[in-house]
Amino acid sequence: MRTNYFVLMSVGVLMLAASCSRAVKDDAHSHDESLQLTAYNELFEVYAEVTPPVAGDTCEIVAHFTWLDGFKPLESGAIKATLGIAGQTLEAPTRVGIYKFHLVPAATGEACITFDIATPDGSSHLVTPTFTVCDDNHEAQHIAADLKAASSNGVVFTKEMSWKVDFATDSCRRELFGQVIRTMAQVQPSQDDERVVAAQGSGIVASAMASLVEGSAVSGGQTLFTIESGAMAEGNLAVRYSEAESAYRLAKTDYERKQSLAADRIVSEAELQRAKAALEQAEAVYNNLRSHFSSGRLAAKSPIGGYVKQLLVRSGEYVEAGQPLAVVSQNRQLMVRADVPSRYWNLLADIATATLRTTSEGRTYSLEELGGKVVSYGRSVDLSSPMVPVTFEVRNAAGLLPGSMVEMFIHTRGSRPVVTIPTSALIEEMGNWFVYVQLTPEYFEKREVTAGQNDGLRTEITSGLNGTERVVTRGAVLVKITQMSGGLDAESGHQH
Repeated sequence: MRTNYFVLMSVGVLMLAASCSRAVKDDAHSHDESLQLTAYNELFEVYAEVTPPVAGDTCEIVAHFTWLDGFKPLESGAIKATLGIAGQTLEAPTRVGIYKFHLVPAATGEACITFDIATPDGSSHLVTPTFTVCDDNHEAQHIAADLKAASSNGVVFTKEMSWKVDFATDSCRRELFGQVIRTMAQVQPSQDDERVVAAQGSGIVASAMASLVEGSAVSGGQTLFTIESGAMAEGNLAVRYSEAESAYRLAKTDYERKQSLAADRIVSEAELQRAKAALEQAEAVYNNLRSHFSSGRLAAKSPIGGYVKQLLVRSGEYVEAGQPLAVVSQNRQLMVRADVPSRYWNLLADIATATLRTTSEGRTYSLEELGGKVVSYGRSVDLSSPMVPVTFEVRNAAGLLPGSMVEMFIHTRGSRPVVTIPTSALIEEMGNWFVYVQLTPEYFEKREVTAGQNDGLRTEITSGLNGTERVVTRGAVLVKITQMSGGLDAESGHQH
């Protein structure tokens, strides 16, 4: 199955390469060499192929614009390109993602190209690295040839190809990267996120919903159970309700009578206050029963909206007043408990962050993404299980299931900066690790690296990268297949 998968992927990439080649031939021109300029800002990547610039001659600029969010082409928008004093504005791309400018450099010397992008979402500004404007074409061609990216282990993967697949690149980082403790953890509900529905009185319980089961969604104030005691000689709820109602009405009448008599000073102020206190007490008992009593039954209501986590009784059972009937959870805040071997105990005071990976989907989330924090860690261990509990609180933005297990990477504070890359950039071959380093956005070098610790999202690289490179983080296997198939020649140039 694995062999068939790679065969199919290879065929797919070759077909994609052929499709892209056909597309570019429709609008092609040839040139000997070109300057290859790349620039980034917070929104865009621009990759510009520039005919070697000569003062006074027309310079063609074929610029590819890619949204960094998703690595897809810019499909519309007005872009102004400026080279020295020369400028040109295009209201729409020549082809999706590609804008073709023609500018004339006015003088020799160092120069750069600026791009001002205007889209419905806002404006953006990009500046390319500097280059030299020459006074004759031969010198310009010579400089462009010297600057051309080349590698004995390189592969061309055009922008048109990368736009059609799940592809992305990202920069290496130099960052503090401490010890990573890898373990399993259990997702648990937060105590502040759960409420117990209790019986308001004794009697026979019955479900108030047609299908009340664990997992049912409920709203705050919704009746979940009814409790009936009409057939019981003692603790009859209907009798209690009738008694409370009679006591309330009697206390109200007595208070109103004494209130009128007090106006004529027939009843003392102290007696009036006692009547008022008796009324308030009777009213409280009556209102409490009335809020839960309907059609001869007590109603047990959910105090919060959420879902039924646990049912503790079945219809037809006898329950006592105060007995728990169900647990309702909002499932918004969760606790994640990881059990760490005691040999790591001295590191737990320096926990910086953590990442967790779900076992069902295999997705990885950082503690920051989930709005999480470290709650506590154990100060002692059980002799029967020498593990130290570490508890985190997270917001359930990832659809975590209470009771399920997740893989946990606990990251302690580091003392020295190291080179790290996204873990997804790594490709394993025969026990060795490789990455594809971007030489230009269309040309990549396969490079062997030595991987150190990883925290589920990023991996430490101990050799092979210096921290200034940009690597393929999504779609590296497609670049690999293209290299294996020999579908595109790195020395053949790139035409638009």
